[in-house]
Amino acid sequence: MFIIDAHLDLSMNAMEWNRDLRLPLHEIRKREEGMDDKPDRSKGTVALPELRKGNTGLVVATQIARHVGFGNPLPGWHSAEQAWAQTQAQLYWYKAMEEAGEMVQVKNKTDLEQHLILWEEETPDESKPIGYILSLEGADSLVTLDHLHRAHAYGLRAVGPAHYGPGRYANGTDASGRLNDMGKALLKEMEQLNIILDVTHLCDDAFWDAMEMFNGTIWASHNNCRSLVNHNRQFSDEMIKALIEKKAVIGGALDAWMMVPGWERGISDPKQMNCNLEKLIDHMDHICQLAGNARHIGIGSDLDGAFGKEQCPYDLETIADLQNIPAMLLARGYSESDCENIMHKNWLRLLNDAWK
Repeated sequence: MFIIDAHLDLSMNAMEWNRDLRLPLHEIRKREEGMDDKPDRSKGTVALPELRKGNTGLVVATQIARHVGFGNPLPGWHSAEQAWAQTQAQLYWYKAMEEAGEMVQVKNKTDLEQHLILWEEETPDESKPIGYILSLEGADSLVTLDHLHRAHAYGLRAVGPAHYGPGRYANGTDASGRLNDMGKALLKEMEQLNIILDVTHLCDDAFWDAMEMFNGTIWASHNNCRSLVNHNRQFSDEMIKALIEKKAVIGGALDAWMMVPGWERGISDPKQMNCNLEKLIDHMDHICQLAGNARHIGIGSDLDGAFGKEQCPYDLETIADLQNIPAMLLARGYSESDCENIMHKNWLRLLNDAWK
């Protein structure tokens, strides 16, 4: 079944983890044996050949660069200008992959229709480029609103105003606080440019501000449910209901600490914690019960988002294993039509509505 994944940090893996994602995954893992600078060395789950193997032909691909003020212990850049420069390096990796025939940017409805036709053809998937919709995870790198316009011109189509901690436009995970004036101006400009608002990572205060003021298209690229794993990174039932009212789609995330309660980073083991793909179905099903249908969920895996096999479901070896999800949904009583909606049609409906 064709899959759309609404959140992959491909350029971060290429530029900061120094992974050549054109290679088969086993070669990337082999090259990283003995490296210990990142906790997920030799445990990556994503590469372009694995996306093709799993029939994931369209992804929402991120740019990400956090600005950190003095005293902020999070990793990041010490100025917005440095963060902007980092996102431009990431952009040019995507452009290099386009030149190599590995990827193709999808910026509008015509691009989307043409890309879907390509993937419906019977030619082998190994020769097809992965389509990508460009998204910015955390808006810190937008030095000014003029930079938002520049980014829209090169194809930026979704923005999440916040990431972790305090941000220039909005506060995110593990922080609190209402949208500041810059954040409000950002959302107004995004609405004018028809840029999708990704509410992932917004702290609760900023989330509710965004729900009140933003009238454009909204999605949550990679989020799970607070009622199942109690953390401010997750959505409460009230937040989920608000997103349903806004006709949003929520992509299920495969970071283990978001899937099962009690996870200790760097200590817990997926097998011992019984963290498997069924746990993702639990989160998806909870949203469906609140919605009364299966039209508001999708895949937003966040695989290799600074974690690998050490912190994802034990029954997932690579991203190609997302193809196991439809059978799990069918076993829970979901229909074939529901499975198609969840794996790609919900995202397509949202994009077609946004890009009229």
